[in-house]
Amino acid sequence: MQRTLKPPPPRGATLSDVAAAAGVSTMTASRVMNGRGGASEETKARVLAAATTLSYRPNSFARGLKGDRSFTVGIVVPDIGNPFFPEIIKGAELAARARGFTLLTCNVVEDPEREAEVLATLLDRRVDGVIVCSARLEDKRLQEAIEPHRAAVLINRPMSRRIAGTIEIDFRTGLAAATRLLIDRGRRRFAYIGGLATSHSGRMRRAGIIDALTEHGLELALEEATTPNLEGGVDAARRLLERGTGIDTVICYNDLVAIGAMSVIHERGFVIPRDIAVLGCDDILPARLVNPPLSTMHVAKQDLGDAAMRMLIDRIEGRNLQQSITIEPELIERGTT
Repeated sequence: MQRTLKPPPPRGATLSDVAAAAGVSTMTASRVMNGRGGASEETKARVLAAATTLSYRPNSFARGLKGDRSFTVGIVVPDIGNPFFPEIIKGAELAARARGFTLLTCNVVEDPEREAEVLATLLDRRVDGVIVCSARLEDKRLQEAIEPHRAAVLINRPMSRRIAGTIEIDFRTGLAAATRLLIDRGRRRFAYIGGLATSHSGRMRRAGIIDALTEHGLELALEEATTPNLEGGVDAARRLLERGTGIDTVICYNDLVAIGAMSVIHERGFVIPRDIAVLGCDDILPARLVNPPLSTMHVAKQDLGDAAMRMLIDRIEGRNLQQSITIEPELIERGTT
């Protein structure tokens, strides 16, 4: 009986195929795909479009052998369940793919010990660099975990520029301005539901609130720390309302905490914002869907991931063009204030 042989699998697109489709030389296509410059913006666009159309995938193993590079980078986030972080990951992944890198995403579930383990594992896997979002490790251990990496970028955490590039969201200035606005409208009894003690961005949020209150001769009436998720917001709001009444404003570490707090405020019979105003941070999609819609501090999350990845690849390739970026959040007022 004659056997029918299966045809071989189709050959993947090569760099030469991309170059031919874009109407450029293979060398030019290589320079564009490796981010080495020397091509016009129009040429870059043609090459990248051809690569996308042909589903071209660089041979990262061969490239790594030639240049001691894995063409793989890692991103570490504290909680993938928080809608804030997937948007950052999306921006970072798109930027990585455009430059021929593969992105590994690591979720550390708000656990500093796991964060340290993940950073060590990524080092063992010889990634070319790492992005760490809202690191939970204390300063000394974070520096020890980051320093051995070829390149690193930290989001919302300061670090020596020799060790890592940094992108900071200026929540201190943003929360100070938002608090002043609420004071001008007659709010006087402020409570703050903060995040974990190891959160640098949480400390900066609190500092901004205190700055504005101090300017007006006011003090923070009540304060609770919590895990920055829905359940944490519920637990912290219950503790706040059990400790005392008369609070007219609750400012929360993030939108998930704020949404959790809102459910308790409703449960206790208070009307938002008539009795208690609520302000969150991050502007995740659910903030627009709750009743009333949540006022919050907006951050362009996908742009943040894109900027972090571009900075990381520049550091990997020895072009430390921008070592520190500060992003200003924007107050988005909705029904809770």
